[in-house]
Order: sequence, then C-alpha cells, then structure tokens
Amino acid sequence: MDHMESNFSSTVRHKAPPQLINWELAAASAAKLTSAGPQVSPREIAEVVAELRAAADASIGYVHQITGLDAAKDLRDSDLLIVDRASWAKANTQSFQALMAPALEHLSRTKKEQLTTASAALGGTLTGAQFGAILAFLSSKVLGQYDPFGPAKNGSGGRLMLVAPNILAVERELNVEPADFRLWVCLHEQTHRVQFAAAPWLKDHMLAHISELTEGLLDKADGLSDRLAKAAKGLTSGGAPTDSDSKDSDPKDSDNGILSLLQDPQDKARMSHLTAVMSLLEGHANVVMDAVDSSIVPSVKTIRRRFNARGKSRGPVEKFLRRVLGLDAKMRQYSDGARFVRRVVDRVGMEGFNSVWTSAEHLPTEEEIHAPDKWIARMGLRNGG
Repeated sequence: MDHMESNFSSTVRHKAPPQLINWELAAASAAKLTSAGPQVSPREIAEVVAELRAAADASIGYVHQITGLDAAKDLRDSDLLIVDRASWAKANTQSFQALMAPALEHLSRTKKEQLTTASAALGGTLTGAQFGAILAFLSSKVLGQYDPFGPAKNGSGGRLMLVAPNILAVERELNVEPADFRLWVCLHEQTHRVQFAAAPWLKDHMLAHISELTEGLLDKADGLSDRLAKAAKGLTSGGAPTDSDSKDSDPKDSDNGILSLLQDPQDKARMSHLTAVMSLLEGHANVVMDAVDSSIVPSVKTIRRRFNARGKSRGPVEKFLRRVLGLDAKMRQYSDGARFVRRVVDRVGMEGFNSVWTSAEHLPTEEEIHAPDKWIARMGLRNGG
C-alpha cells in the first residue's frame, strides 16, 4: 500500500550515540518482516484513505459532543496520517528514539568505559533487529494510534495514525459495515488526540516519567539475561516469573511484560503512575466509543459484540507474544480506566470529571483508578461537579 499518505521525512535528532540502537535497521526489519495486508487495487486504496479521513474529521464533533472538551474544536497543532504497516513501524522507531534518547545519553555517560565502539555497534545492530521484530508483530495488530511524541509537520501536538490495511482486514474479518466500523475506530483515536490538546502539559509530564523509568531500567540491565531466562521458563510453563530473593515480587508484575523484570521499588512507583495515566487515557477513549448509539453508528451493537469476541480466537503463539509484550495488561487498562471514568461521571458529571485534564496533580493514582471515590474525595468534587 505504498500510495498511502506518509510524512516521516522529519527525523528527531539527539546527542545519544546512534549505534546504541540502530533505529534505521529497526524500521527496515519491521518493513521486511510484516506483510502488506489485504490485497486491494490502487482505486480501492484511494477510496479507503479518503473514507478514513472523512470519518476522522466527522468523529471530532462527536468527541466534543460527548466529552464537552473545547479542545476538540481546534486540532491544528497535530497531524492526521493514513498509513500502511511499514510506515506505522517507521513512525514508532522515531517515537522510541525520542522517548529513549535521554536514557541512552545517561547510559553513554554512566557506562562509558563499557561501551566501546565495536560493542556498541554490535549491540545496536542486535537491539535494532529485535525492535524491528516486535514492531513487525504489532504493525499488523494496531488499528490506530495517537502518538504525542513523534514529530508533527503542523506543530508540536504529535500525530494521529490510522493503519488502513489493519482496519480493512478487521472489518472484513468481522463482516461489519465498513463506514460504521471506520467511524467507530476514529472516535477512539480522535479522543486521544483531544485529550492531549485539552491537557497540553501531559506530553512533557509523560515524557519525563518515561525517561526516568527507562534510565532506571538501563541502570540495572546487567542482570537482564538471567531474568529473561527466568521469565521464559515461567511463561512456557504457564506460570509467572518469580524472584526468590525479592520480598517485593508480585505475580501480577508479569502482566506488565518484560519491563517487570527490572523493577525495584522506585521503578514500580514510576510504572504505577504511568499505568494509572494510560488506564485513564484508554478508559476515557473507550467510554467515548461506548457513548455512541445507533444514531451515530447504526450497527454499533453488532460491531461491539463481534469485536469483543474476536480476542477469543487468538492462537497460542500470539497469546505468548502478547503476554511477553504486556499487551494483555494493556487490555485490562481499557476496562479498569473505563470503570473509573464511568463511576466519576455518574457521581459528579462530565464537567467534574474533566477537571482531570487541569494539571498533573489531578491525575488519578493507580489505587484511585480502582477506587474512583477516593479520587473524587481528593479533588473535593460533589455530585453534579
């Protein structure tokens, strides 16, 4: 689908030695490993691109109507891109590069004597290939993504990507009305775009916490091989990875994928905060999707039923990869966050809930995600907002 829109000429440049992770190899590997998707003619490609763009534009008004966020009225600081799988993978190498640059710079300073040119080049090649393999797997699964960290042509607001071949494949698999399914997907993704527009501080807040977490993980990476071996043994036997020397170990940590292997109490606290934020963002977007009725998406009930049942048909290899990568934990973020949002809106109204976008201090903790009334009390909100 090489005729689809892409805009990735602007590459983020950082001081971190590029050989630590070969980002170009990661993008090239992902493009080579992933399939193009459904076979369609150039005319069909053009029609899908045009219809997705129209659905994305139409969804903004509905997001505003449901959320009451005025940020939905003007999204000119971010890009809307209709992409193929390879372009999505390349875009994500750019985002990872931006996210990991501070941590890689920290690593190059603190372990300079261990990072010879030859070892760094070899490590960068291996890591780039591994990143590419992971992105190739994900590139066939993702329907859309709002990326606040990647370079945007129209400003600093990031970019919304709709992965056309995946949307086309799933709507065919589910045998649903294409126009309805495309609008339904766009409602979720545009909600993420509106969230960051409503909370312009959120991008830097998340970037800072991700950088701190990544630096902490890399500082303790020396024992990674042994921990990965334990994780593989636990996963293949159906159990959770354990660490007999750690009193803080928790079987639930395995749900976070390979990152859980490196966490000390400080890492756990950072991960807890980011988990709460992601649960909020994903849950809120799901609530918006669920708020639409047949007057907006005529076949919405059919779409929901068939889409929710789709996960039950995954094979053992995909289930294994999803567990290793922490994707099942992400799915639980959708439901945990949605329950939080619904409870808060039920008690204090949408206007009261929208105070969450005011500042970082208003973000819920992971405990509050599971106990919304505690967040309501901390915010001093009352029924009706």
